[in-house]
Amino acid sequence: MADVLLCSTPVHAHVTPLLAVTRALVARGHDVRFLTGARFAAAVEAAGATFLALPAEADFDDRDLAAAFPGRAGRTGLDAIRYDMLEIFVGPGVAQHRAVVDALASRPADAVLVEPLFLGAMPLVATPADGRPPVLALGIFPLGLKSDRTAPFGLGVLPARGPLGVARNRVLHRFVEQVAFAAPQRAAQDMVRAAGGEPSGTFFLGWPADADAVVQLTVPELEYPRPDVATPVRFVGPPRPAAGSGDLPAWWGDLDTRRPVVHVTQGTVANEDPTQLLVPTLRALADEDVLVVAATGGRPVGSLGPLPANARAAEYLPYDALLPRTSVLVTNGGYGGVHHALRHGVPVVVAGKTEDKAEVAARVAWTGAGVRLRTSTPRPAQVRRAVRRLLADPSYARASARIGERIAASPGEDGVVDVVEEVVAARQASRAVR
Repeated sequence: MADVLLCSTPVHAHVTPLLAVTRALVARGHDVRFLTGARFAAAVEAAGATFLALPAEADFDDRDLAAAFPGRAGRTGLDAIRYDMLEIFVGPGVAQHRAVVDALASRPADAVLVEPLFLGAMPLVATPADGRPPVLALGIFPLGLKSDRTAPFGLGVLPARGPLGVARNRVLHRFVEQVAFAAPQRAAQDMVRAAGGEPSGTFFLGWPADADAVVQLTVPELEYPRPDVATPVRFVGPPRPAAGSGDLPAWWGDLDTRRPVVHVTQGTVANEDPTQLLVPTLRALADEDVLVVAATGGRPVGSLGPLPANARAAEYLPYDALLPRTSVLVTNGGYGGVHHALRHGVPVVVAGKTEDKAEVAARVAWTGAGVRLRTSTPRPAQVRRAVRRLLADPSYARASARIGERIAASPGEDGVVDVVEEVVAARQASRAVR
């Protein structure tokens, strides 16, 4: 049995995949502690782990970022992203690291598992490996390891081949690190020093390169090749979807139709404004020979306004029952939701542009499993063209099905446990021969 410490920023989309890993570790008999925000205490304990609270200066409620970070108000574009990096992710780093050190002092861990935006791990990996537990970075969003073969994370730029592609990528990396995100990079280095470490020089968003390994929650087919990256990367696939619960909506029988079913969702987080994607999709397809199924992610269905005759809506829907009946998914690009669609061979229209969504959209386009709209607020005509394209061209469904086969064959969270056990065994063996 291993003692494992998991660490996550207090953000729902970051905590959720780590809870799946927690359940798998506990099921395998390991002792798990989970360091994150107070609002996730019950979920952590329900997963079978011991909850450890982040210090107050590193905790916030991601459901109301405006209250937690009033300086976000009015910021847009690159300025907004820089603010978030500085205040939401780099700023809490020293307090996060102190909490990790305290947890390890109270009880040593055999391994530490960290999501990539828990930047309090940077001072930990800056210390010699023989003086700390193995640190594994859990890839809960698209891989961000720096490579000459890929553009910097966040731009949504597709890979380019040959010497010109390498030259382009190097220029973009220099611009992002030395200009666009120079301030967050300096702040991250100062944070490492303040925590008692010495910065490695790695760009702060690529710190997992300094971890003992990266365990990526996807399949290789959905990630860009990086043959020049030295850090071990293990692809284990996404966590298995949780079983759906609750009653089916009264209109569920309407899905038994010869018309293509188009599902649209803004997920369960970025869904406060249905006019971004839900409403434009309903309008776009109102006169199409399809059945549109909308999920509001817990928001009142009435927020959508009057539904077209060919539309149905619910707050939540059982995806494992819905997706086998679905011909196209229209989404704002959540990593988990896109994987769920691909698992069922459903091609995807991705409209998201913020957070990691531009990178998710780029990978969908790169694989041929869907199209990206390059905006978070598409016009109805854009959505209509994209849906028509996916319905008319079977190559998108074939590409999605190929990826889905690999996802179905992947171990998911059990694969994370396998890597943890391998790393812990290797560390114990190395100590035994000293």
